[in-house]
Amino acid sequence: MRRPWVGKFVLLSAIWGGSFALIKVAVDAGVPAVWVAFARCLFGALALWAFCAVQRQGVPRDRAVWGHALVVAALLNAVPFTLLAYGETKVSSVLAGVFNATTPLTTLVFVLLIVPQEKVTGAKLAGLLVGFTGVLVVLGVWQGLGDDVLVGSAACLGATTCYGAGFAYTRRFFSGGPHSAGALSAVQITCGAAQLAVAAPLLGGVPAWPGWPAAAALVVLGAAGTGLAYVLNLDVIRQAGPTVAATVTYVTPLWSTALGVLFLAEPAGWNAVAGGVIVVAGVLLARKPANRPVGQERTQPLVRADKPGPGRRAYGSPHTTTRSRQ
Repeated sequence: MRRPWVGKFVLLSAIWGGSFALIKVAVDAGVPAVWVAFARCLFGALALWAFCAVQRQGVPRDRAVWGHALVVAALLNAVPFTLLAYGETKVSSVLAGVFNATTPLTTLVFVLLIVPQEKVTGAKLAGLLVGFTGVLVVLGVWQGLGDDVLVGSAACLGATTCYGAGFAYTRRFFSGGPHSAGALSAVQITCGAAQLAVAAPLLGGVPAWPGWPAAAALVVLGAAGTGLAYVLNLDVIRQAGPTVAATVTYVTPLWSTALGVLFLAEPAGWNAVAGGVIVVAGVLLARKPANRPVGQERTQPLVRADKPGPGRRAYGSPHTTTRSRQ
């Protein structure tokens, strides 16, 4: 059976997995974390607006949309992008990529809190417990934690917590309406760039030229990881459905680990690999559907893959709007 989305899925997972190595290149060159986050949003917004122009997608003019976009941008872009970049000044890109796999678990926590349709089940609670155990294994708590590892890990987990809150908020307040996903994504990332344009000079000072490798890493990180990836993610959702698209979260740690080891010579201890597997197991357990009586209607997904029309909205992963995401 022909599956045209498979190539896009692999490319998407590689782009998001490679984002952690690109962040590491930038912060190791001395780029302040908040400026890394700003570059991601700036170049991502430019790429998304170019996509919207080619597709002739209109700009949302509803004030409520822009108001919600400001909140979503803070939770899914400005704050977590800064925290991830700061975390990678303390820990490897390998660990940052593994920690990012906890995003579906933090999302579940906030969804249970603010989305009335979601019900607490034993599987979800067990999945959260298993996922938390996986985080402890990744950290290697039995070995003791140095200050840098503790601070860096906390920053990375703080980013995934922001993602969780942002995805839940998006599901309730920002995922409906007649606007295309591309246009709303462009609005969201633009809001993130505006927020960081104010914060970056205050928190990071005036950045120095980091050199061509770091500058290139920032352009690719924004244009591909926060621009092209959003478009690919939308295509995968429309062609394969949101459930399949969400599984990209399970693949990105493989890319982040491989690229960190091969190109940055970072160590990948057994506990990072084992802990990552345990985290993914917790995610799978938490996603296990509850038993429903025959005839009971299922909750409608955010997007119907069979009729993706221009007004449909969908989100998929860590680094996109309402993804299981970046």
